[in-house]
Amino acid sequence: MIEEAAEASRVTPPSTDAFPTDDRSFLHRLKRRFVYGLIFGILVIVALGLFGDGPALLGTLARFDWRLVPLILLLTTSNYLLRFAKWHLYLRWLQVGGIRPLTSFGIFMAGLSMAITPGKVGEFLKSYLLRRATRTPVSVTAPIIVAERITDGLAMLALAALGLGIVHYGWQILAVLSAVAVVGIGLLQQRTLMFRLFERLERFPRIARRIQSLHTLYESAYLLFRPLNLVPAIGIGVVSWLGECVAFFLILIGLGFAPSFTLMVTATFVLATATMLGAISMLPGGLGAAEASVAGLLLLLVHDHHMTADLAAAATLLVRFATLWFGVLLGLGALLLVERHLSRLETSRRRVVEASHPAD
Repeated sequence: MIEEAAEASRVTPPSTDAFPTDDRSFLHRLKRRFVYGLIFGILVIVALGLFGDGPALLGTLARFDWRLVPLILLLTTSNYLLRFAKWHLYLRWLQVGGIRPLTSFGIFMAGLSMAITPGKVGEFLKSYLLRRATRTPVSVTAPIIVAERITDGLAMLALAALGLGIVHYGWQILAVLSAVAVVGIGLLQQRTLMFRLFERLERFPRIARRIQSLHTLYESAYLLFRPLNLVPAIGIGVVSWLGECVAFFLILIGLGFAPSFTLMVTATFVLATATMLGAISMLPGGLGAAEASVAGLLLLLVHDHHMTADLAAAATLLVRFATLWFGVLLGLGALLLVERHLSRLETSRRRVVEASHPAD
């Protein structure tokens, strides 16, 4: 309690949020979207079972080398830890203070619980939790979630590009996505152009009321996408997501494929490409699009007579459980702990205020 009161005393006084929302309404919408994503995820798993011919799929899973699971999950966990390091950098660059590292880690992990919401918009839960923890307006920290998604996407592009020497498919799509990313980031760095755009938008009454919020959003986005910040963020993304690609490589080995450099590169290309396609689809957690991409690319690119529909379905189920559903479970646990901590913190704040302003 003493530590919580100390943390509360370090927090700046309440500020007006650029995007004021009713907390109950916000959390209700997130809960509803999470449930929809969960239901959709179950349907996708059922569809994969049908694609893998049920009994044949179960037989393939039974032959999997389950001793590899701890190492696979360790690689996935390393991805989360490295992405938290990037999250920590973003908070430091935006000068978001008044938060203990453990609380920050809990908030970051809690965001994983919303990975199955459409377009991962539920991950803005992290900005909501940060507002409760530090009184920092959502408009200041919301660009962090966008920056995470974009730098993760650019990291995936880099990983997929590594496989183009062996996998001669999809380079046109990768080139287009790279060009779009470069142009978009380049426009963000054109401050004069962006300010002129804001001046034009002020002519519209509905937007004019939010123009200060837009300026705040832009200033944060401008800072996060500065070249000196963008390069290390993408670098962390490449290393972190490579861990999940190695985990997929181990899954294929556990299903009976002989380890080789070609298999490693192919696994990296397949997972990176499928993850990008899932993100672009804007479906909850990329569900459906990512699974179809992983299974389809395996059948297309792995030239081995052992690669059958049931094996491709098994590999897809295993990698999605290891990289998506494992994170969702960890995120739900973190969300419960963070919610409990923030409730105590808010109680401590109220007591500090009441002690400093006793009733007449």
